[in-house]
Amino acid sequence: MTRVHVWGAAGYAAAQAIEWIAEHPRLEIGLLESKSHAGALLGESFSAFRRSDLRFVESGSIASELAAGEIVLAAGAHGQGRDTVERFLDRGARVVDLSADFRFDERAAYGLAEWNRDAIAEAALVANPGCYPTASLLPLLPLTAAFAPLAIVIDAKSGITGAGRTPALGSMFAEVDGEIRAYGLSGHRHQPEIERALATRGCASPLTFTPHVVPLSRGMLADIYLVLDRAPDPHAVESVLQDAYRASPFVRILERGGAPSVAAVVGTNDAEISVDLCGKTIRAICAIDNLGKGAAGQALQNINIMLGYPQEEGFHARSVAA
Repeated sequence: MTRVHVWGAAGYAAAQAIEWIAEHPRLEIGLLESKSHAGALLGESFSAFRRSDLRFVESGSIASELAAGEIVLAAGAHGQGRDTVERFLDRGARVVDLSADFRFDERAAYGLAEWNRDAIAEAALVANPGCYPTASLLPLLPLTAAFAPLAIVIDAKSGITGAGRTPALGSMFAEVDGEIRAYGLSGHRHQPEIERALATRGCASPLTFTPHVVPLSRGMLADIYLVLDRAPDPHAVESVLQDAYRASPFVRILERGGAPSVAAVVGTNDAEISVDLCGKTIRAICAIDNLGKGAAGQALQNINIMLGYPQEEGFHARSVAA
């Protein structure tokens, strides 16, 4: 059994990861560190754990007790964990980081599991992709490699848990209820991440990215458009995605006419993708759970890869926040 510690353990993505790790046949929960919740029972924050005796521990606990070869899931806020993660690595641990702190760091393997498995398997540090990049890149990487687009447009919607677990969340949900709110229009931090991942595979097409928050607890839907200079063969477009993900346990390519469903992927590490052709424009739609495939699920998938376990080991269909 390999111990997995969780740093920044009081957030939504951390809670989902803890639930899956606790039921994993070859992993065990280590220390759950939270500066804001130290000493409290996990069940006081998340009702799914009310039967559990797990408690949050104080800051510095993981670094003081960490053993070489153990795993740390770093789930702290963006910009707060670089020095802490460095200490974990110095102790010989392997780290999967959920924040944006290491996504542009050459020392880290970019954790888009379906596209970077070999690097992830060997890495000491894995930078988990953001939820928007995951939902966007899963369709885009195979399609841009096969069809050089003149431009790319991403119109994506995220559930409210994408904003994180903050004291203002209640008022935020009240403001979003009955609303679809576009945000980050002057520059969202996930756009450079998407552009960089595409550029590393030879695509420099101009990208327009519009994120929205919608009144759902969790889930994400990305509508993606690739504008081409000529209409491709529709069967060739479908074949590109089918071939790319034929051996991927978590990616489902829907038959023509099918529409990805957020409800079908919530509480899972799955992605549903559809693709069709509108004249010279390829339309791809991807549904994921922003806390699952967009965060905790992909993190656990990456931990499995790092340890040489089957990618799908430890997953089930329950969710922490429905």
